[in-house]
Amino acid sequence: MRLIKCLLVLILLSFPATAQDTSTPQPTGTIEVEDSAKQDAAIAVRIRDILGELDGYDDVTVTVSSGIVTLKGTALNGDAIDRLGELVSRVDGVVTIENQVTETTDVVQRLNPAIERFITRIKQAVAFLPLALVALVVFALIVVAGFALARRKQLWDRLAPNAFIADIYRQIIRVATIIAAVVVALDIVGATALLSTILGAAGIIGLAIGFAVRDTVENFIASILLSMRQPFRPNDLIEIGGDVGKVIRLTSRATILLSLDGNHIRIPNATVFKSRIINYTRNKSRRVTFDQIADAGKGLKEQRRVVLETVKALPFALETPSPNVWIESADADKATLRVSLWVDQRESDVSLARGEAIRIVREALLEVAKKPVASAQQKAGKEEVENVGTEETAELERMIESERGETEAGDLLNRDAMEE
Repeated sequence: MRLIKCLLVLILLSFPATAQDTSTPQPTGTIEVEDSAKQDAAIAVRIRDILGELDGYDDVTVTVSSGIVTLKGTALNGDAIDRLGELVSRVDGVVTIENQVTETTDVVQRLNPAIERFITRIKQAVAFLPLALVALVVFALIVVAGFALARRKQLWDRLAPNAFIADIYRQIIRVATIIAAVVVALDIVGATALLSTILGAAGIIGLAIGFAVRDTVENFIASILLSMRQPFRPNDLIEIGGDVGKVIRLTSRATILLSLDGNHIRIPNATVFKSRIINYTRNKSRRVTFDQIADAGKGLKEQRRVVLETVKALPFALETPSPNVWIESADADKATLRVSLWVDQRESDVSLARGEAIRIVREALLEVAKKPVASAQQKAGKEEVENVGTEETAELERMIESERGETEAGDLLNRDAMEE
């Protein structure tokens, strides 16, 4: 029983020790055996002298007894109170510190430091003004020089393969000039550390914007590559993803076609760059093929020979590559002849040439069915051939040239550029 009472007494005695405030730093040296009033007075005087030289501790009182320093009064804020404890703990002879200083609630004392700081900053700004003006003048001179260099259109047009790339060069010069001007101006005023913060924030913002406008950036990059590679030219008849039309222009975002029905087709450049492109205009010679039904019971060899000679006699059929006719399929009653010929699509409309060839060949086979072969060949040779010129194509080209003339500045295609 006595043992239990002793344990309870020891536990109760330990509570004050655990509740002691340890927020104020305490000296860690050894405590002297002799107590000296003279030393206490010297410690108090030394602390008062130090506080007298510092702002914000006018209301603090200091008493020292047996090396124990007691601080009472008010200070501006908690940081000032913490600094006071750290300062007193460094004084030689201090055994421990009882810091009873609290934050002041006096409005005037609270506002005075803020007013003093405001006045100090105004004075610093006035003193800093000439240097800031010099930095601003240097910034303006660098920007003006860079923009003047970017405005030299002939220089960049000679260096770039097309107008779009030249404009990108000019934009790069402008951005680089602004960045250089900012760096030099900040270096003059001694604020280069601010540059890393600005660049870091700009990088994060740029990354976020890049994700947000990913499709736009993809189209822009595709526009650069297409303008450099030039896979097609204005007025070229091309096919992109099943869309067939003549090229009007290539902009920084899309490729614009004029379909053979007169409709506008706008295809994003990212799609154009990744799609299979068929250019029907790049080669002046174009093959025309069609099927012709023949009577399988009246000599396919002779009918094939008549068709081949008829096609060779067409004025719009090229000699090289030469026309050709072969039997594609056959059964007991009829056969299918596949007819192939080449035309110069710059002089003949492909669709009209194909239609006229079908008509002439059919007439020749009908004559073969009615008369001897020699008479049929003679009739086919005298058959009047209709005009298969490119009047319709020329009309489409005139429409395209008219539309290109309205917005020529936004076109990235160049007839004089290197072909892919």
